[in-house]
Amino acid sequence: MPSSLNGAKSVPVLAASGGSIRAFINVREAADYLGISPRTLYVWRHRRQGPPSFRMGVRGRVMYRLEELDAWVRRQEELDARSNPELSPVEIGAQRRVCN
Repeated sequence: MPSSLNGAKSVPVLAASGGSIRAFINVREAADYLGISPRTLYVWRHRRQGPPSFRMGVRGRVMYRLEELDAWVRRQEELDARSNPELSPVEIGAQRRVCN
């Protein structure tokens, strides 16, 4: 069974009937998967931030692709200086200040 990215708990909503893995999940399931609140996902969507989402079906339910959630998290890790040594000020070393 797949587990959430934060490792805190497994997310049983990802397994569809028959044991196959679902490719799309709704807002509540995506929030559980990421370990955040559904409200946060709605705010990010409104601000055009966060993982990519889309509307599906006649009712226009907001959905997320699992592969896009994983890719979005990887991009966040790459942009975080604590996870990316190239962005770390410690790795850059001392820089000379220019005074005019």
